[in-house]
Amino acid sequence: MNQQEQQQLQKAKTLLMQSQHQAAISLCNDIINIEPGHKMVNDTVREAMYLRSVAHRLMGKIQEAIISLNQLIERFPDYGRAFQELGYCYANSDKKKSAHGFYQATRFNPALLSAWQQLERIYIADNQEQALLLCQQQIDFLKALPKPILGATDLMHEGQLHKAEQVCRAFLKDNKHHPEGMMLLAEIGVQLKVYGDAEFLLESCVALYPDNDRAAAAYQSLLAKLGKFPRAVEVARHRLAQSPDSFTVKVGLAHALVGVGEIDDAITIYNALLEENQDRPAIWVALGHAFKAKGNLESAVNAYQQAIAFAKDFGDAYWSLANTKTYRFDESMLTEMQRYVSNEATKLDDVIHLCFALGKGFEDAGDAKTSFDYYEKGNGLKKRTLNFDISRTEAALAAQQKAFTPKSFDASKGCQAPDPIFIVGLPRAGSTLLEQILASHSLVDGTMELHDILGIASSLSHGQTAYPFNVNELDDDALKSLGERYLAQTQAYRRGAPFFIDKMPNNFIHIGLIKKILPRAKIIDARRAPMDCCFSGFKQLFGEGQEFSYGLSDIGRYYNAYCVLMSHWYDVLEGDILTVQHEDVLEDLEGQVRRMLTFCGLEFEPQCLDFYKTKRVIKTPSSEQVRQPIYKSGMAQWKPYERFLTSLIETVS
Repeated sequence: MNQQEQQQLQKAKTLLMQSQHQAAISLCNDIINIEPGHKMVNDTVREAMYLRSVAHRLMGKIQEAIISLNQLIERFPDYGRAFQELGYCYANSDKKKSAHGFYQATRFNPALLSAWQQLERIYIADNQEQALLLCQQQIDFLKALPKPILGATDLMHEGQLHKAEQVCRAFLKDNKHHPEGMMLLAEIGVQLKVYGDAEFLLESCVALYPDNDRAAAAYQSLLAKLGKFPRAVEVARHRLAQSPDSFTVKVGLAHALVGVGEIDDAITIYNALLEENQDRPAIWVALGHAFKAKGNLESAVNAYQQAIAFAKDFGDAYWSLANTKTYRFDESMLTEMQRYVSNEATKLDDVIHLCFALGKGFEDAGDAKTSFDYYEKGNGLKKRTLNFDISRTEAALAAQQKAFTPKSFDASKGCQAPDPIFIVGLPRAGSTLLEQILASHSLVDGTMELHDILGIASSLSHGQTAYPFNVNELDDDALKSLGERYLAQTQAYRRGAPFFIDKMPNNFIHIGLIKKILPRAKIIDARRAPMDCCFSGFKQLFGEGQEFSYGLSDIGRYYNAYCVLMSHWYDVLEGDILTVQHEDVLEDLEGQVRRMLTFCGLEFEPQCLDFYKTKRVIKTPSSEQVRQPIYKSGMAQWKPYERFLTSLIETVS
């Protein structure tokens, strides 16, 4: 926020402290009426709405405070302090709603000590022993934290990342290698997407404090987030050796094993945990994901259903069923799901998952209006929890065009290995189908959406010259080293074939980097009709990333920016990229298969036409679709929704 806004907020806080509540409310109302949109403005408005609610409560105007808080939560559904304030508002009138407010506050901001202390009183009064134990453990943990770290943790959870980083760095300057400080700074780094720094911090923390399992767990989680599953497995096995009976460590190992494709070993662990206690809904969902990746859809569906049996409002289980793309909800199930969406006790994350599942359920039922309402609600809630600005993405893609010209490339430099075949494009554009076709060839290994190019790009983002402009400053040895690093990191996902596929769609942004460090790499651009591609992305709740997909206008602008950047790559890398149109594959499978194989320098093999018979681990939403012969029912699925898609149609047309 700018200095004037900061001064206004500070004045409002001062007025509150002086009990000049009405004056504080008037000033907050002035701030709230600022033109919305920019994140910094949103941060200002959010805090002003919060301060206004506090002022109403302190004046005894509880109903006005509740109305103001509900408006705040509608706009910022993951704002912990708003729920804490609701807890105070209901404290003398509705104990259940008060407890719910404090509980929600701790879910969105676990550093809110006062909310935990309020819950402690409630749990003692209600004799909730298990909840009380967990609550008191968190209170003890927070009280033991150095005050600057507690304050920085609070700031981080409230989305004030740069301020949290400043506080944390100042603390570490005087308390070098403090484990909680290192872990917090790494977590802030992850949220800021400075993954290289975060990984170094956690790796160092684990080395300095080998017995600190919280540090090891955070390190393992980040490795998994970055797609470095082989190293995640190593860390998990080390943790298990130290804590062989730990439930969370066993779960972490199973998740990492799924990441490297050792599905059967992961399933064995999940089943063992469920034999100990079947009432573990999240483990049932994880087991379902493992079965789905393996191609055992019947067992996957059964596992998801078991999760629902133990947790009726567990949104992830419903979405997992919908995300098979083949499961159909019956009418009674849709009604039950709608009931949980409307229940204020349902957690935000569950509501989001349920909305996407209901969107798919009513789409299958032929009710486009109701379907779109739920897709729109789910997307809206998800978007309001993200710090995403499409203009920043557009600027990043434009920078790639400025950084790379035809003179940037010299095919004699870099790592000369021909092994990688990159399939790039937008999500839901048919890339999994192309991967499955190529992975059916005897000389090609299918892997997964590998994060390694993104990691290399991130590692280059801290140079004196900004990425991607600094790529052209790298000498031949540096380029060759980066190419070899990529091959070494991806080796664990290969099965011995001379070629392998990297199907990370977002690599289209980094084609310049790829062709600098791996000039002989093949690049295939997976395309799909714009409305089909964009609307399919809008319907998809992604596990992570793809923040652009939660708004129709954002999707359209992202699609346009992608097309412009790909046109640039075609111009500067003439003949080095093959575009494969999804609709062409559906119309002429053999012709497009032969075309791809020729581009990759591979002889035709008939099993590539029978791609659906190839047994391999697939972890994308399209896994079940590519285990069937070619079908065309996915074309023009946006048409029944046309009247709701005006902003998207106008953007991409």
